[in-house]
Amino acid sequence: MDLTDFDIIDAHIHQWDPHATPREFSKLAKLLRYLPLPVDIAAKLAPRGDREFVGSPDAYLRPYLPADYREDLGNTRVESVVEIEVQWAGWKPDETRWVASLPFGVDTPALASIIGSADPAAADFGAVLDAHQSASPLFHGIRTMVAHHPDRGVKSFATHDGALTAPAFLNGFGRLAERGLSFEAWVYSGQLPEVTALAERFPEVPIVLDHLGTPAGIFGPVGKDTGHTARQRDALLHRWRDDLTDLAAQPNVVAKASGLMMPVLGHPIPTRGTVTPVPTLLGRVGPLLAHAMAVFGADRLIWGSNFPVDKPITSLSGAVETVSTGLSDAGASADDLRKVFGGNAVRFYRIEPNS
Repeated sequence: MDLTDFDIIDAHIHQWDPHATPREFSKLAKLLRYLPLPVDIAAKLAPRGDREFVGSPDAYLRPYLPADYREDLGNTRVESVVEIEVQWAGWKPDETRWVASLPFGVDTPALASIIGSADPAAADFGAVLDAHQSASPLFHGIRTMVAHHPDRGVKSFATHDGALTAPAFLNGFGRLAERGLSFEAWVYSGQLPEVTALAERFPEVPIVLDHLGTPAGIFGPVGKDTGHTARQRDALLHRWRDDLTDLAAQPNVVAKASGLMMPVLGHPIPTRGTVTPVPTLLGRVGPLLAHAMAVFGADRLIWGSNFPVDKPITSLSGAVETVSTGLSDAGASADDLRKVFGGNAVRFYRIEPNS
């Protein structure tokens, strides 16, 4: 569907400079800056789980800043973006301050909102939230790295499962409501019941489910034993459908139609310099979009590109076309798409006009 007259908000992008900021992946990026190995050889230095997660390490080995995002946009018309934290290894509010200083809104889309990193289980959680809010008025919520997969071959971002239901996490979580902040839940699909329990316990905290719950391996094999057979993939799809339906019953939760082209879902990696054709992507992600539309409805779905993480699989215009077509095929009207591609983000992230 043609979205050229839409005021699109990309509600999920990442910005980083691994050479100048303290990222978890900065060490390898800095090493390869002075040890010029071909990317394909350099990739073999990383664990298999890392390789399957990123698909291609190119984007992680160099800065990804507003000008890079503008180049990826091509002719896609995006008015503003929401920047999401990503693996800052130092004092977390410094990332918010750094993002707020980037040259957005000049010849690039405006920066509409920042989601920073913080852990409700940490003893200094309140101080971290205060520092984020002092760093930028665009700070509207947090994301905590809690994604954990039971298959040890799939890259996890938390040391153990159950982070969302741990007593210390729950004790701190209520401070988000006190400050009018939201929570960005990025989990693997097996953790969806934890998100449901969290939303039920804290109905006053707005929660967004990132990437429709990232059902790793749903399109192909990843890890040691995830998505390796058609039976495994079918079981994964059915459990994801049931758990997403349960989560959608919580009115304080919205879902992001984002990250559906992440390599960890099991997408085959196309040859460098090419992308997966949109019809092929639709054949894979169409059923996920249709179910998300059915249970969340057009009023509780938000689009985000997840660039540059999804870049090894698709172009940004391809991501827009895939999601808009998939939702249209599921019955979404033009008005519905205006909500998904902008209006819902304005409401959820409390985006001010001309942000």
